[in-house]
Amino acid sequence: MSWNLNNHGLPFLPGYTFRDVTKSSFTRPQTLAFKNGFRVPHRPTVGIGHDPLVSEQLTQQELSELCCEMPGTTYGSYHQTACEDFIPAYVAFDKKVLCYHAYFVEDILYSPEEQDRVRPVVIYYYLEDDSMSIFEPTVQNSGLMQGKRIKRQRFPKNEHGEHFQWKDLNLGMDLEVYGVKYHITHCDAFTKEFMESEGIILNDPEPMPVDPYSKCCNIPVPQYTTPSTFSNMYEFSTMDGKVLCFSALWDDTDSQYDETRRVTITYYLVDNTVEIREVDQPNSGRIPFLMRRKKIPKNLKPVPFPSCVMEISEKEVDEYYSPKDFQLGQTIKILGRCFLLCDCDRFTKEYYQKNHPDMEMTPTEVPKKADKLQEKKEIPTYNGFGSLEDSFQNCLSLIPKPPKMNYLKMLENHGKVLQYSAKLDSQYPQDEARRFILRYYLSNDMISIYEKNTRNSGIIGGKFLKMTRIPKPGSTVENPEFYSPADFAIGATVEVFGHRFVLTDADRYVLTYLESISSQIPSHTLDSLRQKLGVGLSDSQPLDQNGEAAEPSS
Repeated sequence: MSWNLNNHGLPFLPGYTFRDVTKSSFTRPQTLAFKNGFRVPHRPTVGIGHDPLVSEQLTQQELSELCCEMPGTTYGSYHQTACEDFIPAYVAFDKKVLCYHAYFVEDILYSPEEQDRVRPVVIYYYLEDDSMSIFEPTVQNSGLMQGKRIKRQRFPKNEHGEHFQWKDLNLGMDLEVYGVKYHITHCDAFTKEFMESEGIILNDPEPMPVDPYSKCCNIPVPQYTTPSTFSNMYEFSTMDGKVLCFSALWDDTDSQYDETRRVTITYYLVDNTVEIREVDQPNSGRIPFLMRRKKIPKNLKPVPFPSCVMEISEKEVDEYYSPKDFQLGQTIKILGRCFLLCDCDRFTKEYYQKNHPDMEMTPTEVPKKADKLQEKKEIPTYNGFGSLEDSFQNCLSLIPKPPKMNYLKMLENHGKVLQYSAKLDSQYPQDEARRFILRYYLSNDMISIYEKNTRNSGIIGGKFLKMTRIPKPGSTVENPEFYSPADFAIGATVEVFGHRFVLTDADRYVLTYLESISSQIPSHTLDSLRQKLGVGLSDSQPLDQNGEAAEPSS
């Protein structure tokens, strides 16, 4: 700071200093600057308003006197004592809670069974802010609104605005909060230790009284025992989801249909019910459910008089069908129908090995009279419209689905085409000059044919055949055979829907590709291509990557 020199020799005290009226600048000099991009502090050279600094006004002797002057000569000696560390209450008493057990008596009106009810509660006192809360333990099936009775807050003590503190709580006293008296009976170990450390002696603990209504009811303690093996709940807990599945034949030759049907008999172990489903055949027009799930009576009790209802109750049944009645190779009669048990699944075999080891579950052969189910359906004659695979889907289902495709083959051979030159083998002399390009697509085994433009031929070139699969001559609709690269040798004849084409030439890529799969291509096909393209026969030198003959090594 600067020192005012215009005091005319008077002491620097209030009332003895004078302001310089000619002074007009009161700016403070800068003490911070930037050098090479860094903040650099420096000491000021002048004071406020460009006044000289005190260090420049005082002489060396005066500075030494100020440094050596002791403040004790003026203000007396001062011995500073070490202050103690201050710890706030919310830190010292954090998570420290006093716990008291109490009860209150609730009057019951208009009840002949009880006059009052004893309801135990727990009182929590939070030392950090002198707040309290009351919680009532929940009793199952009590029918009372239990849980938190009073949320955490400071409880009023009297009408003067005072609140309860930990010093006001003790055992055996009544705590009145909002018109309800809570009688404190006992506390926990931490509460007892804290109160004794603060010099407060707690009273003797008191026992918690018993509710008179619960005492008169004398409700026994629930006892849990293992259910019997004959209990329905035991079967539900142990057999739920476990099913015995049998494959059987229903001999329906005596009826007007005169046939044998395949069925599936399902036995549910959880409730001893049986369900019969017919094996669904495409376009059969039948309902797959032959019998809904229900218990099948095996033996009925003798009745002295005829029944007046169609339903059979459990009182009229002497015995129901059980797993012992289902033996492979034997015929079981269910509701007047005979079923021959032929086979069962793996779980059924394991169940019988564990529970009925005396029963042999050996599958039986299907009788010859059931071969009608194996007969192949007649397929209508192919009419030539669309592809053979698409037309065959109409014979399998009412709503045809697209045929399955080999997508892996399509991805590997995408864009790979084998191109051949061909001429038309025709009896007409005007077709001798016609030239064609035959392309074989490796991704889907389809063939397309384009005709070249020939001058003065009178025939317009262009697309002769769009992409399609061409069957070989003599192939049947049931077992069709299609052309493949193995059939395309130079000089071979390809018959395409009544037209005969003779292959005359091929691209160099055709030979390169076929030699990469030479194990699948006949040798005469490869030899014809090598001879046409100017490459040696199969016993000559191999080809390089460009399909040309490699020079022999020295």
